[in-house]
Amino acid sequence: MKGIILAGGMGTRLYPLTMGLSKQILPIFDKPMIYYPLSLLISGGIDDILIITTPRDKNAYELLLGDGSSFGININYQIQDHPNGLAHAFIIANKFIGNDAVTMVLGDNIFLGLDFKNFADSFNDGAYIFASFVQDPQRYGVVELDETKNIKTIVEKPNIPPSNFAVTGLYHFDNNVIEIAMSLQPSARGELEITDLNNIYLNNNSLHAFFLDNDVAWFDTGTFSSLSDAGNYVRSIQKRHGKLLGSPHLNAVLAGLITKEKVLKNIQDYNSEYFQMLRENIE
Repeated sequence: MKGIILAGGMGTRLYPLTMGLSKQILPIFDKPMIYYPLSLLISGGIDDILIITTPRDKNAYELLLGDGSSFGININYQIQDHPNGLAHAFIIANKFIGNDAVTMVLGDNIFLGLDFKNFADSFNDGAYIFASFVQDPQRYGVVELDETKNIKTIVEKPNIPPSNFAVTGLYHFDNNVIEIAMSLQPSARGELEITDLNNIYLNNNSLHAFFLDNDVAWFDTGTFSSLSDAGNYVRSIQKRHGKLLGSPHLNAVLAGLITKEKVLKNIQDYNSEYFQMLRENIE
C-alpha cells in the first residue's frame, strides 16, 4: 500500500495567508496542517508516501518533513505544475505507485478518531470513498444512495443535493486507478475530475462507501472558519484529555515504524509545546 498527500494549489480562499506560504503548512493549533493527513496514513501502517506539491513549496516541505526518516518512513516529492485535477495525481504518481494499491488524502483534510489501520488492513480491491454527513452538501461532491445505502451516483457540488453525505478528501484505490486516470478526459473546467474517476469504478460495480460515524471529526480546512474550528477542536481535546492528536511522530511509534528511543533522541533539543506533549505521550 502506497500513500499520496496532495499539497498543491494556491489556497486562494485563504489569501493573504497563502500568498507566500503553502496552505498545508499553516498551523492547526500546535502543528502544521500536513501533519494530520501524514499521521493518518502512518496510523494505517503506510510507510511509503508521496507528497505532490508546487514548485514554489517543494523546498518548504523538504525542510519540514525531510525524507521521512524522523518518522521511520520514506517520503518522496513530486511537482504538479498546474492544478490539473485530483485524478491527475495518479498519472503523476504512476511510477511511485507501481503495482500497489494506493490511499490518497488531501493535505487540507483532517480526520480525527478514524480507525484507519483496521480499514487499511482489510482492503482487498476496488475503490472506497469516505463519506460524512454534512449540513451544507452543496459545497462538496455528494453521494446519492438507494434504499439499501448503496451508491447510485456521485454529483459534484449540486444545487439540489440528493443527500447530505459529502465525499471527503480520503480515497482508497486498487492498482487499476492508474489506467482509469489515464483514460479520463478533462472536464469543462479543464481538469481530470476525481468524481469522474469514482463514477467509472461505480459503473464497474467496484466503488464502495465508508461512512464516518459520529466519533470521527472531519475538517476540510480550506477556509478561515474551518481552519479556526479545527484548531479549537484539537486544542480542546488535547487540553482536556492530554492526548496528542495528529502527530506523525506518535503514530509512527504506535505503528511500530520507529522506536520511541529514536524519536526522543531526534527531538531532544526541541522544547515547543508540541514536542513537550509528544514526550509525555510516548515516554
